[in-house]
Amino acid sequence: MTSSDKTGFDFRVWAPIPASVELTVRPAGGTTETRVPMVGDEEGWWRPSAPVPADGVGEFDYGFRLDGADQVLPDPRSQRQPDGVHGWSRTYDANAFAWTDERWTGRQLAGGVIYELHVGTFTPEGTLAAAITKLDHLVELGIDFVELMPVNGFNGVHNWGYDGVAWYTVHEAYGGPEGYQRFVDACHQRGLAVIQDVVYNHMGPSGNYLPLFGPYLNAAGVNSWGESPNLDGEDSDEVRRYIIDNVLMWLRDFHVDGLRLDAVHALVDSRAMHILEEMAVEVSALSAFVGRPLPLIAESDLNDPRLITAREGGGYGLTAQWSDDFHHALYVSLTGDTSGYYADFESLNALGKVFENGFFHDGTKSSFRHRSHGHPIDTLRTPTWRLVVCSDNHDQIGNRATGERLSSKIDHDQQAIAAMITLLSPFTPMIFMGEEWGASTPWQFFTSHPEPELGEAVAKGRIEEFAQMAWDTSDVPNPQDPETFTRSKLDWSEPGSGRHAELLALNAELLKVRRSLPDLTDPRFDHGHATASDTEGWLLIERGEVVIAANFSDTPSEIDLGGPVEPVVTVGEASIDGGRVKLAAHSAVTGLRTAD
Repeated sequence: MTSSDKTGFDFRVWAPIPASVELTVRPAGGTTETRVPMVGDEEGWWRPSAPVPADGVGEFDYGFRLDGADQVLPDPRSQRQPDGVHGWSRTYDANAFAWTDERWTGRQLAGGVIYELHVGTFTPEGTLAAAITKLDHLVELGIDFVELMPVNGFNGVHNWGYDGVAWYTVHEAYGGPEGYQRFVDACHQRGLAVIQDVVYNHMGPSGNYLPLFGPYLNAAGVNSWGESPNLDGEDSDEVRRYIIDNVLMWLRDFHVDGLRLDAVHALVDSRAMHILEEMAVEVSALSAFVGRPLPLIAESDLNDPRLITAREGGGYGLTAQWSDDFHHALYVSLTGDTSGYYADFESLNALGKVFENGFFHDGTKSSFRHRSHGHPIDTLRTPTWRLVVCSDNHDQIGNRATGERLSSKIDHDQQAIAAMITLLSPFTPMIFMGEEWGASTPWQFFTSHPEPELGEAVAKGRIEEFAQMAWDTSDVPNPQDPETFTRSKLDWSEPGSGRHAELLALNAELLKVRRSLPDLTDPRFDHGHATASDTEGWLLIERGEVVIAANFSDTPSEIDLGGPVEPVVTVGEASIDGGRVKLAAHSAVTGLRTAD
């Protein structure tokens, strides 16, 4: 259940369903089993009722037999599964790691920049150890937070991570829990904070033994990805505790600096205090104790400001949330694609509205949902950095039919415009791995389910999903094909030459500019103003003395800036003459207002 100490490992387990529970223990990697009877209490917690070998001190493989069954089941709170999610658990002492980050005080999210990566495809080796060798690249780029896609245990060799069933583990092929701690320690030594993407809205389809132990799942609740957790039914107190303790484990035992909470709109909770608010309360208490900020970032498509409103103001008290509206508005402006849920973002004014109001859908009609959607943000009291924005992320790339990046759909100058608009926005910018050099490798949806029928069902479901978006499904890659995974690995030879190197240099320059001009990170919504022209295809963003002018169209345009401006960064052929900026097709400029 928990890390061991001088008194030995804690082998307790919550299992209110079975009538009997037996602990089975063997030396790590050994074959000699010892069966230990357990006794349960009225709350459903079982503990050994006889001595455990070596008093539980040392490294053991272990598991539980329920109601006299032959199968040994893994611990629901196992921190290590060396033989996969179907195998025995192994004791792990998270407190034994020799940390070197004692001077680390964390990073506040405000003003920061996030870099999202998938461990398995970030490097050729696909391990945490290999990822450490690329951290200096992120430092030189100007990154503040490294966000890891889910690393918890899943069935198979490779996966996006959202099919996890062993929430307390780190996937063994990535390096296991010790490899994870080394990675976090290495990040902190370089001044990089770590955000871990976690999934609490469903369990993966293979290796989920929780229902055999207790009512972890909502019997009537199934969402798009799997069975929902029991957050508000009978015995849900312990289920909620299971989730909260997992939150605290990452932040306390693994020194993680924040969490990204996957698809929180799928967390069905009717109790007086929503599980998200409970997380915020518990994490706030831990933050006060460890003396470093611990941001909680929600992924939500609700456009509900309560998520990021302080508890004192009647909200849930989360730190920030992803902004789909920013992505969609920018994507449509660059590509002209108005299929599916992109339809409402056809006008450049949609992007301008996002800059001024945060949400585009703030109670407006959503044609994709066939109803009104969202609620306005209180822009006078909400700081802009509470919205995490991007021009690409794992969802948007991987959920396109062939996993094509934005860089494959637009030209070099358009990629540069996307970087300027995103990285110089007043929000919290996020870069998806490889985006900084315009990676040519796709990032496709991949799985490695050992069960053939499950693999076939996933592939079929992908095609049906894309058909709803009116996308061509003839060349959708098979998620189960190993080549789909291999194709998605970054090519680290690219950023050293040609247009890739130019784009990388621009991204680094933009992040330096972001840190040199306070108007760019000023968190007040009313500190900025946006104007757009659909007929001429340009967008003008003004924040204090900073001006950003971008031409998204295929034809030249001119914009009256209302006074002299000194260029700071230019993309494509853009020039300022007095108080007017001349923009060639697909060009942009950022400048500072000067005295007449």
